[in-house]
Amino acid sequence: MIIKRSILSAAIAATMVMGISGCSDSGDSAPSESAPAPAAAPAAKAPAATAAPKVATVAHVDTATATDGPSLSAADFERAKNLYFERCAGCHGVLRKGATGKNLEPKSTLELGQERLEKILTYGTEGGMNNFDDIFSKEEISLLATYIQLEPPVPPEMSLAMMKEATKTFVDPKDYPTEPLHGLNWQNFFVVIERDAGTAAIIDGDTHKIVTHIDTGYAVHVIKATEHHNTEHPVGGVAGRFWYTMGRDGRMTKIDLWQTPEKMLVAETKIAYDARDVAVSGDGKYVIGGGYWPPHFVIADAITMEPLKVVSTRGVNIDGEYVNESRVAAIYTTPDESTFLVAAKELGQMWQVDYSDLDNLNIVKIDSAKFLHDGFFDPTNRYFQIAANASNKMVVIDTKTRKLEAMIDTTGKKPHPGPGANWDDPKYGPVSATTHLGTGMVTVWGNDPKGTPENAWKIVREIETDGAGVFVRTHPNSDFVWADQTKNPEPEIQQSVQVISKATGEIVKTIQVTTEAGKAALHFEFNKDGTEVWVSVWNRADASNPTGEIVIYDAKTLEEIDRIKGLTTPTGKFNVYNRTNHVT
Repeated sequence: MIIKRSILSAAIAATMVMGISGCSDSGDSAPSESAPAPAAAPAAKAPAATAAPKVATVAHVDTATATDGPSLSAADFERAKNLYFERCAGCHGVLRKGATGKNLEPKSTLELGQERLEKILTYGTEGGMNNFDDIFSKEEISLLATYIQLEPPVPPEMSLAMMKEATKTFVDPKDYPTEPLHGLNWQNFFVVIERDAGTAAIIDGDTHKIVTHIDTGYAVHVIKATEHHNTEHPVGGVAGRFWYTMGRDGRMTKIDLWQTPEKMLVAETKIAYDARDVAVSGDGKYVIGGGYWPPHFVIADAITMEPLKVVSTRGVNIDGEYVNESRVAAIYTTPDESTFLVAAKELGQMWQVDYSDLDNLNIVKIDSAKFLHDGFFDPTNRYFQIAANASNKMVVIDTKTRKLEAMIDTTGKKPHPGPGANWDDPKYGPVSATTHLGTGMVTVWGNDPKGTPENAWKIVREIETDGAGVFVRTHPNSDFVWADQTKNPEPEIQQSVQVISKATGEIVKTIQVTTEAGKAALHFEFNKDGTEVWVSVWNRADASNPTGEIVIYDAKTLEEIDRIKGLTTPTGKFNVYNRTNHVT
């Protein structure tokens, strides 16, 4: 039996109403913690197209009706759905309406057809999409190309009661130690995301030795700590002691760096099926997690991890259109205010959420641009600078006035600063910078409206690099700015990073971090005193094994110092001292 796309969608909607396990997860969750799968069916089909796409050999095809469009068996549909979740949903959305990536609804993909879609998945695009030929097999690429020509399944919602049921305590707060139990310099620890292993590695920054691997959510996107706050002090501990992870499966975990290695994971909860970011209030009382699906944010007790409040981010965007999938991207704590910053990605709004009274939550919604993704503060901690990457803008929010300060149009496509970089340019004064997902460029702008108003929020340098990148980073004690080139499809460029002089704005060195096939170089973090730069080597083609590594360079001579091996897809790295003290 072949089920047409419209009938399949109606069946999914009906099973949601009846409460049967008839909906997919959000596309990114780990198989072991996925949301209910779509209703079982012998096959799923797309509507007829003018030119019927070539159907992959792995797809189930009824030869009598193949001209009606592509189809997948129920098993292949489920398999492709999980592949899409793990690698595609973050940029293109659960419902495939597009954001950082293009719209992938059937109205768009059917026009391209099977063969063209397979080529795009295989080789990537100049606009910033990676090649996937070193991650997916040809069979998987064919499956995905067919899958995105079918109607996307709609995931279920998640209630506060479901979140509370998922909350677990591994170490009771009353049993937390009053001093570190391991005798190590925990303030120079690095907390490292091991993306595909679903773990976080704790590495001693003094000895370069791995302390432990901690079970976290699948494909953790961000890890943040209790930070130094200018008006508040964390209860129950010191800044930098407790770290919180957010996995793409919505699992939010709490890590205590004072514990012995085997007890560092102290609690967890689950706030969504698909999520990206987390932050901790300045007083250490609350932790906030943002969901991609369901589109909402959740405020939990930072001590016990019990979810307390859920706020939907669905609403009307800056164009006056209602958005059902308004995902929460970046979340940050404002260092000078008792507020969280929440990026409502598809709405094009920054929400400044006052957490001083949860029962009467005060939210200021600041219109800016779509699609808000990741950002960082200026050195004064007053201005938050965030990429609206698909709009090719950097948005600046004044957290003191809670208003839009400026929007900077970038010539580089899809700005993506990651943790960002701030420094003093000898010609232009205080500046900030971003890399771009779609252009080999580091864009630099002035960030000091008080000291250098003539350059404030204006682009002062555009530094051409060899390839599009994801992360840029520096340190106050360093003479250089580091930029990766992960989004370029050429292996040699993917594997190389470029080092830029703060004094001249020129690239002074290109470093090929690895030459191994299927590996890429990305993300930077300095040690506490800024004398070392740590660069991740991501084992893209062998993501299930600990064949990734971190390469450490002397921040002054730019020469290699050491390699830390035994890591699985190491991605973001977070030095306790630097992140706790807002060192950018």
